[in-house]
Amino acid sequence: MKTYSDVINMVKNNDIKFIDFRFSDYAGKWLHITHCADAVGEEELTKGVAFDGSSVPAWKEINDSDMLMIPQLESAFIDPFATIPTLVLICNVIEPTTGNGYDRDPRNTAKKAEEYLQQSGIGDAAYFGPEPEFFIFDDVRFKNTPTGNSYEIDSAEAPHNSHKKIEGGNLARRSQVKGAYFDTAPLDTTQDLRCEMVEIMRQVGITPLLHHHEVANSQSEIGFKYDTLTTTGDNVQKLKYVVHNVCQAYGKTATFMPKPIFGDNGSGMHVHQSIWKDGKNLFRGKEHANLSELALFYIGGIIKHAKAINAFSNATTNSYKRLVPGYEAPVLLAYSAKNRSASIRIPNVTNENARRIEARFPDPASNPYLTFSALLMAGLDGIKNKIHPGEPNNQDLYHLPEKELKKIPTVSRSLRDALTALNKDRDFLLAGNVFTNDQIDAYIELKMKEVERYEQMPHPIEFEMYYNN
Repeated sequence: MKTYSDVINMVKNNDIKFIDFRFSDYAGKWLHITHCADAVGEEELTKGVAFDGSSVPAWKEINDSDMLMIPQLESAFIDPFATIPTLVLICNVIEPTTGNGYDRDPRNTAKKAEEYLQQSGIGDAAYFGPEPEFFIFDDVRFKNTPTGNSYEIDSAEAPHNSHKKIEGGNLARRSQVKGAYFDTAPLDTTQDLRCEMVEIMRQVGITPLLHHHEVANSQSEIGFKYDTLTTTGDNVQKLKYVVHNVCQAYGKTATFMPKPIFGDNGSGMHVHQSIWKDGKNLFRGKEHANLSELALFYIGGIIKHAKAINAFSNATTNSYKRLVPGYEAPVLLAYSAKNRSASIRIPNVTNENARRIEARFPDPASNPYLTFSALLMAGLDGIKNKIHPGEPNNQDLYHLPEKELKKIPTVSRSLRDALTALNKDRDFLLAGNVFTNDQIDAYIELKMKEVERYEQMPHPIEFEMYYNN
């Protein structure tokens, strides 16, 4: 934990000129205000800095817009991308009139979820370990106007470039569609880029574990060490910041959009989870795959509330281009050991203290604080109400007969469906005032605007299918 004195010493010892105060909006974007370091004192670092909450989508009205950011001093890190020395502080957002955390601040929700777990007596810590995947492209162009829309993506790794004339010669080192998993150089053109990302992640306080090329062309994954819910949310935000800025420095562009390429794999964010109490992993046991009964109930809660969770964990219209039944996507709400075709997997471990469950349907375009909080609240609801998930399904679910498939529930089919499910199934989120009705209503309203814009925009494929009818 860092104190006020620690932060001041960081400023002095590193000749810090600016202090960057950051918080997250509903969509999971990091927003910031930069103050001159010589204008920041103990009051700003302990009591907060003011900002206009009406400028944040779905937050405050203009006649009630004053808000405070309270910096979390333990989050301090030096921005590795700033030309002039800058210290970054992740903040909680506070209602200045009450001094309470703002309900629509996602990080505040994460903190309340952790507090609710402790108050429940079930456990004292929930650990989360996400695996965000992302794409790295060389050129991305898109247009959306009343009279036309289009997009075009290019990458040196893309198979369609195998015939392209390139100055100095086309070396033809490219994998085929869905054939790039664990590629080595020269097929993997982003090895050095990821290595640099990993080294910078260390500088911002993340403990990286591994990285590799993913299944799709131009797709990567970086794994980092698990931590408590809120801290892991912070780490996802930091990872995205590092990935975007390293790519930008090399003239490339990264996206955590789940499905930017048709016909190839999309990006997921598998989320590993476990609950601990008094230093013991409560998910260890003697049930299926050495899980405890408590862990099975946790799975049962996630399966029961999955469609509502989708509103947070798969929070874009593009998310449902990845979650398509009949393809290799984690849409089937079943659980199994080592089975990557089930939406809940129990990973194989060599140390029983690492016993955990993995939710495979979330994606990295989501707000991590809200996604992790919703998963935890669903799991706790399962534990409190002893919701058993039934028998595990160890078959290859991607190739089940149609008759068998119909017996297995699925995730939501669209963002509209997910928001509808959230609207109907929200009580598990309201427990302990972790989420609030006002917060959920505002979130649904914000996201429905995205749905309506998407649904009302003509698509180029519709011209191909219908123009000459």
